[in-house]
Amino acid sequence: MTVGTAKAWREGLDAGDLSSEALVRGSFLRIRTMDDRLHAILAVDEDRSLRLARKADARLRAGERSPVLGLPVVLKDNLHWSGLQVSCGSRIMDGYRAPYDATVVDRLLTAGAVPVAKANLDEFAMGSSGEFSAFTPACNPWDLARVPGGSSSGSVVAVSAGYAPLALGSDTGGSVRLPASFCNVTALRPTYGVLSRHGLTAMASSLDQVGPIAASAADIAMAFGVLAGRDPMDSTSVDLPGVERLNPLQPLKLKGLRIGLPTEYFGDGLEPGVRSVLQAAVQVFAEQGADIREVSLPHTRYAIDTYYLLCTSEVSSNLSRFDGVRYGHRARSGSLTDMIAETRDLGLGPEVKRRILLGAFCLSKGYYDAFYLKALRARTLITRDFDRAFESVDILATPVSPGTAFPFGAKSDDPLAMYLADAFTVPAPLAGIPCLSMPAGFTEGLPVGIQLIGPAFSDVMLLETAHTFQSLTPHHLETPPLFRTGANHGL
Repeated sequence: MTVGTAKAWREGLDAGDLSSEALVRGSFLRIRTMDDRLHAILAVDEDRSLRLARKADARLRAGERSPVLGLPVVLKDNLHWSGLQVSCGSRIMDGYRAPYDATVVDRLLTAGAVPVAKANLDEFAMGSSGEFSAFTPACNPWDLARVPGGSSSGSVVAVSAGYAPLALGSDTGGSVRLPASFCNVTALRPTYGVLSRHGLTAMASSLDQVGPIAASAADIAMAFGVLAGRDPMDSTSVDLPGVERLNPLQPLKLKGLRIGLPTEYFGDGLEPGVRSVLQAAVQVFAEQGADIREVSLPHTRYAIDTYYLLCTSEVSSNLSRFDGVRYGHRARSGSLTDMIAETRDLGLGPEVKRRILLGAFCLSKGYYDAFYLKALRARTLITRDFDRAFESVDILATPVSPGTAFPFGAKSDDPLAMYLADAFTVPAPLAGIPCLSMPAGFTEGLPVGIQLIGPAFSDVMLLETAHTFQSLTPHHLETPPLFRTGANHGL
C-alpha cells in the first residue's frame, strides 16, 4: 500500500497512470488494515464510493479536469452526506441519516471528489483531545498511547495514516489545527464565512468553520478553491479574494515579509522542546529575508475565559434541538418531559453535558450581564489586538499548543487543564481571522506544529507562506511509525 499526496495523485489521474477506482479501493484497503488500531472511521459505504469513483474515471477519460476530480476524501461525521449517518460522535444521534448534502460536500461531489468515509470526532465537536467520542476514540498514528487531538481527530488521523489525501474537519476553537499539530499534517481554519456552514451540525455558530486537512498547503489549496465562496443557504458566507491563485499554489517571496511573534504566546507555559522547534522554524523564515518582529496581543490572557463563556452559551442553545422528539435516539419514558430528560441524560456524554450546563448558567437571569455580555466585550478587545498587530506585521507565527500529544487519560479528569490546551488556538477564531497549522519539526519523536495567523481574507497568502516553508523543509514529508518496517509503537 502506498501513500500519495493529493498533488501526486492529481498528476497521475490526469496522465491516465492512475484511476480513481484504484485509489478508492486502496483507501478501503488501508482502512480495513489499520483502523482496528487507529479507530479514525465511523462509517463507510464502499459500493457508493466505488460508483462515484467509476463516474470520476469516466469524466477523466472524457478529458475533464478539476483539482479534486477522482480524489478520495474523508468527511468529519458532523457534516451531512445524503443517505449516510451523521453521528456527531454521539449516541443521541443513533439512527439519524443525512437527508441532504452539506454545501461543502455538494461542491466536492460536483467537482468529482469521492468521499470514502465518515470520520470519528469528539462528541458534537466538543473536545481538544479526541477522547470524548461516544465510540472508541481515535489514536495518534505517531504513538497509539497518545491522543490525536480534537475535535477533528478522525479526519486528521485519516490523512496522517494515508486513508485519503484530503479530509474535511470543523474548527471552532482549534479543532483542525490542534490535531494537525499532534499528527504532523497541515490544516486551515479559513476566515469566518469563506466556507459555508450549511450542513455542518452547529456547535457554536459564531465560531464554527469547516476546515480542510491535507499533508501540505499545496494539497489544501487544491480543495480550498473548489470549496470556497458564497452560498445562498448560509447568510454568513462570503467570497474568497485571490481564489485564482490557489491552483496551482505558488510560493510566496519571504524577503521583506513582516512576521510577528506575539510575546504572550511564548511564555513560561511552552514546553522547552516545542520552543526549540519553533525557534528553528522561525529561523527558516529569517534566513529567507523575512523581517521577524515581536508584537503584543495584550488581551490574550482573557481568550480562554472569553471563548468558553461564548462557546458554551451557544452550545446550550444549539444542542437544545437534540431531545428525542424529532430524530435520533429516544428514551422509553412515559411523559414528554420524562422522555426528553432521559433521552438527553442517556444520549449525551459528560463533556457535552458540562458545556450545556455552563452555557445555560451564563445565559441565565442574573448572570447574563456578568458573564455573556462581558465576554462579548472581551471578544471585541481581542479582535482589536489583532487589528493593531496587523498594522505593523503581515502575519503572525505562534505555537499551536503548549506541548506535544499527551497520553490518553492525562487530562481527562481536569477540564481546566484540557481547556488550556486551546490557549493558542482560540484567540484567532474569536476575531474571525484565518489561521493554519503546519508541521514544524519534532521533539522526542513527536510532531510539533507552527501556527500562522493572518488578517481577515488573507487565507491565500497564508497558504502561499506555508507552501514556501514546506518547499524549504522536510517535516511534512515525515510519515508515522506505523509505516516503518519493524517499528514497535504498540502497532
